[in-house]
Amino acid sequence: MWTHRGRQSVTTVVTTSSRRLARSNRSIATPWRRSYASSNKGSEQSANAHWLRNSLAVAGAGTAAFLIYDYATSNRNQLESASEKVKDLSKSAEELSLQYVQHKRSVKSPGVYVWGTNAYRVVDPNSKESVVKTPRKFAYFEGQVLRDLKLGEQSGAAITEHGDLVQWGKGYSETEFKPAKTLIGKNLTSLCMSNDRILALSSDGNVYSLPIAKDDQLTGRKLKEGSWVPFRSGTASVSYRLLQPGLKLGERITALSGGLDHALLLTSAGRVFSVASSTENYPSFGQLGIPGLTWATRPSGPVDTLHEVTALKGSKIVQIAAGDYHSLALDKDGNVFAFGDNSFGQLAMEFNPASPFCDTPTLVPIRNLYRSSWLPKATRVAAGGANSFFTVDAQRILGSKENPATLRDLGRITADTWACGRGIWGALGTGKWIHLQDAPVKVKTLSGLSEYDEQSKSLSPIRIHDISVGTTHVSAVMDNKTHVNAAPSTSLDETNDWGYDALWWGGNEHFQLGTGKRSNLSKPNYIHAPPEGNSAADQQEARLQIMPRHKGKVDRRTVSMEQRVECGRHISAIYSAV
Repeated sequence: MWTHRGRQSVTTVVTTSSRRLARSNRSIATPWRRSYASSNKGSEQSANAHWLRNSLAVAGAGTAAFLIYDYATSNRNQLESASEKVKDLSKSAEELSLQYVQHKRSVKSPGVYVWGTNAYRVVDPNSKESVVKTPRKFAYFEGQVLRDLKLGEQSGAAITEHGDLVQWGKGYSETEFKPAKTLIGKNLTSLCMSNDRILALSSDGNVYSLPIAKDDQLTGRKLKEGSWVPFRSGTASVSYRLLQPGLKLGERITALSGGLDHALLLTSAGRVFSVASSTENYPSFGQLGIPGLTWATRPSGPVDTLHEVTALKGSKIVQIAAGDYHSLALDKDGNVFAFGDNSFGQLAMEFNPASPFCDTPTLVPIRNLYRSSWLPKATRVAAGGANSFFTVDAQRILGSKENPATLRDLGRITADTWACGRGIWGALGTGKWIHLQDAPVKVKTLSGLSEYDEQSKSLSPIRIHDISVGTTHVSAVMDNKTHVNAAPSTSLDETNDWGYDALWWGGNEHFQLGTGKRSNLSKPNYIHAPPEGNSAADQQEARLQIMPRHKGKVDRRTVSMEQRVECGRHISAIYSAV
């Protein structure tokens, strides 16, 4: 509207000036012709005077007309220039919004973006850079979707869409850093990494343990494998061990999580098993959850024998999480159990220098974090490095001596995030830098959030969709609504859909936060989306978001996919997952 009005005023000015110029010519020419036609000599001086006045009037009118024309044309140019700027801004806003939602890129070209330390060629095997400061596309996984991805400082591992294990980095090979398929044909679904071994879970519940190093895979003992072809068998291409816990009929392993020396396994019946997962070191901080278990007291048999965490038998566990040297377990009733190293308070219990670890699962006192008028229930646990996180849904209930008729927030639910452990790099997300935090503290930036739900016509809490904890840094993906009308969607629409908000904080000594700077962050912050090209439009800064589940093209196939975040050891990644 502003541009239209500006152009209309210019047209009016030019038209009015032309009309006034025409009328002035007529009024000047008519008296001049009358004098010239007169034959009266006595009026010759009067005629000369009229001629001079008329000449001056014509000159003045011409000058005025020129000035008006020049103003009109220059004003038109300015307005047209302003109009072009408005168009440019509109175009820029459109391109910015397209990059802001990022679904165009995710649908068009799924893949992996990685950044952080590249000293061992994990972020970019083709580059000799020691660090990669901002998200960079991983060439090998261009146009691919993955089942899982884990990143150590010295090596990386991923499970492809077809269930094959891919490894890369100097930790895998000192001479060949590029990705290579190692364990194939097992239909793997997820994995975890220790100091020097990988544990991978298959779709049928089998757990494979194999060394990270290529030389160890090729020179180690290889098992004989059967074949679906009768009377035909062979030997495995790489060395691995098959971990077999004592399961009940119909029970199978459904999830796993690993630290530097240990791993946790969760069964479909809600039982938890722990295992030593490192060749170099035996778990010695109680992270296995077996009281009195050490290298000297371990039972006879293989070192990587699975142990059931019997202290959790009375609870049906639904989620597990492992830090470097500690473990967390969440049951169906919203209770959190912690065991292992407590040197930085990561077990959410008071630090005792005389006993810096706990080898028995202990209940985290979540109920004590809220007043009696609130009923809390843990909904998620996450661990990494020396930090622990758990999310809580707290519902407002009727307290003692309270009148329900006077309460407006009765039944309201608030979603909060709590943290404990090491905070010297800001990984607690509380805005403070502290060595040890043994009492859970609320991450206020991620707590008490809400948004308007158009379906229920009310406010609903914004929970954590996912949280990934690295050695010193953390990323949280918010479960904000990704559609304007909050309706379920199987495909992404350019105008109505956007992604989940993603926030990052903690250590940034290797640029693993993706901000392009080395400064640590003690509070959750947004980062910018990686540019796709070299043009000015592609280089615009836009907030990075994580795309929800949608349908996209992979090798001319339509695949249901979503984006996930992985925080590893000083490395971060965003990848398209099935």
